[in-house]
Parts: sequence; C-alpha cells; structure tokens
Amino acid sequence: MTQHPELHLVHAVCATCGTAFDVRSTADRLSVDVCSSCHPAYTDRQHAAARGDRIERFNRRRSLTA
Repeated sequence: MTQHPELHLVHAVCATCGTAFDVRSTADRLSVDVCSSCHPAYTDRQHAAARGDRIERFNRRRSLTA
C-alpha cells in the first residue's frame, strides 16, 4: 500500500508583482509567474508589451538598416 505525499504549509511568491501568500503543497518552495493580484483576467488591466507590437518592431528594424 502506498502512502500519500506529506502536505505542509509553503510560502509562495509571485515573480511578477512580489505578492506573497501561503499554500499547502508537497514542494518546499513555490514561485508563480502571475497571481490573482496581477493577472489581467482578475484585475481588468492590460499589461503593455515591453517589446511593442509587430508593426513597431518592423519599423524599428527598418530604420536601423536605412
């Protein structure tokens, strides 16, 4: 008979906004990319793209060659 893994309280940190919260997990440490504090679906805010859209990138490349 196999046993279930041991669950314990873990301090998880969001890599995007730095929000920390406690969850139960079998892992020792957790880091998440987005959480409910910074995810656009929960906050109704759009995050601006750091690199710009396709047209802006194309125009930037084109201006470098000219």
